Amino acid sequence: MAVVVEDRRGRRIELRRLGVVEQLRLFKCLGPELAENRAYFGLARVAAMVSAIDDVPVPFPANEAGLEAILERLDEDGVEAVGGAADEAKPADILADAGN
Repeated sequence: MAVVVEDRRGRRIELRRLGVVEQLRLFKCLGPELAENRAYFGLARVAAMVSAIDDVPVPFPANEAGLEAILERLDEDGVEAVGGAADEAKPADILADAGN
C-alpha cells in the first residue's frame, strides 16, 4: 500500500501494507496475550503500518517499546489519520486479495 495521509498537524505519514509476514511479525512482537486483545492489537496495527513521518523512515517495530515509540510520535492526530486510511483500505485490499 503506497498511501500517504496528512494529519491535522500537517504531517505527512506514509503507510506500508501489512503483508502476511509483517502480520506474523506483529503477532510475535505482541505475544499471545496482547495479540488477542482487540483494542491493543488495533493500535499496534496502526503503529506497524507507519513507514515514514515527514519523510523520516520509521522501522517496523520489533517489540512493545517500538510500538509505543511510534504511537507516541503519532499522537492522537496521527493515529486518527492512519486509522482512517486503514479503514478505507480494507475493502480494496479484500478485493485485491480475491483477484477482483
